[in-house]
Amino acid sequence: MQDAWSTYLAERAAGQRQSGRWRRRHTRRTGDGCHDFAGNDYLGLAGDPRLAEVQAEGARRLGAGARASHLVSGHLEVHEALEQRLATLTGRPAALLFSTGYMANLGTLQALCDPDTRVFQDRLNHASLLDGARLAGARSRRFHHNDLGDLERLLARAPGDTRTLVVSDGVFSMDGDVADIAGLAETAGRHGAWLMVDDAHGLGVLGEAGDGCVGRAHGIDEVPVLVGTLGKALGSAGAFVAGSRALVDHLIQFARPYVYTTAQPPGVAAATLKSLDLLEAEPERRTRLATLIAQFRREAATLGLPLAASTTPIQPLVLGDSHRVMEWAARLAERGILVGAIREPTVPRGQARLRITLSAAHTDADLEALLEGLAACQAQDIASRRELTP
Repeated sequence: MQDAWSTYLAERAAGQRQSGRWRRRHTRRTGDGCHDFAGNDYLGLAGDPRLAEVQAEGARRLGAGARASHLVSGHLEVHEALEQRLATLTGRPAALLFSTGYMANLGTLQALCDPDTRVFQDRLNHASLLDGARLAGARSRRFHHNDLGDLERLLARAPGDTRTLVVSDGVFSMDGDVADIAGLAETAGRHGAWLMVDDAHGLGVLGEAGDGCVGRAHGIDEVPVLVGTLGKALGSAGAFVAGSRALVDHLIQFARPYVYTTAQPPGVAAATLKSLDLLEAEPERRTRLATLIAQFRREAATLGLPLAASTTPIQPLVLGDSHRVMEWAARLAERGILVGAIREPTVPRGQARLRITLSAAHTDADLEALLEGLAACQAQDIASRRELTP
């Protein structure tokens, strides 16, 4: 006889499988020859041997781990140097390292908000932003995606004597479109609200210097709270929050995921410093990425594939049905092509998609293999529908 917990686990698993939402991990093996169009290594830095060597040297010199939290004895010179570089890159007075992007968002919202705070979030924000507001117990409302008019309506109804925070992704991770930072800043400012932007997928890719869709173009007067991650375009791991010195000091005091977590391994921090060097020294990586994005969109449109309106490395193909998405992903995997198969609740019902991501490390042959695989999936779908037509 099953106990209550075993029954609960079995029922949840069965429901997940029946709905087509069952998640599986893909174990990558060295030299498997897979074309990776699922990851977020936008500049191709994660596999750069120069970063690996710097990380190894950092571990040899400073240790494999930081040994303690930043507030005990784990904050090393390499962490301090990295924070300064990130502040400079984003045009902010200060920056603070976190171990992951999820922790950065959770910690920032938990530290800034309480049940008296009113938070207004884009409907398609990352789960970590939504969870951060919940953790803080803040009064949270979600405005229609990239709809400044809806945000204006909600802000106008909020009491004028409360702390108010507007929160948005910079580049939306499942759609690839970019928030209207200037519009968000102007709307928030008119209502005395702060703006927080998570630029995880823009940092390193967008901006004149790879400083993202916020960066130096929108200072702390427009975007007082800026979050970025290091494990995507910069190819390492971790995250940071950049802003005023007062903001960073506040997070050091009150952001629980910062206070109670062991500091980032020093070798990882050293590798990130190297990636920032390469971001500055090798702008051709971003040029190559832009070329690939344009080429993919041109060829995919020629094939009649259901492209979303994205000019970033995130290129979703919205297929609608979860089972159809899984079928396309499986067919591509048979060809050695790995793409993201995204279903609800990560995206709204009826908007299941293949999340295709491009990297400066992709070759022309890689892109050709992807397009051929997508064309084959489409042709097989058409043939199947014809067979079902009486």
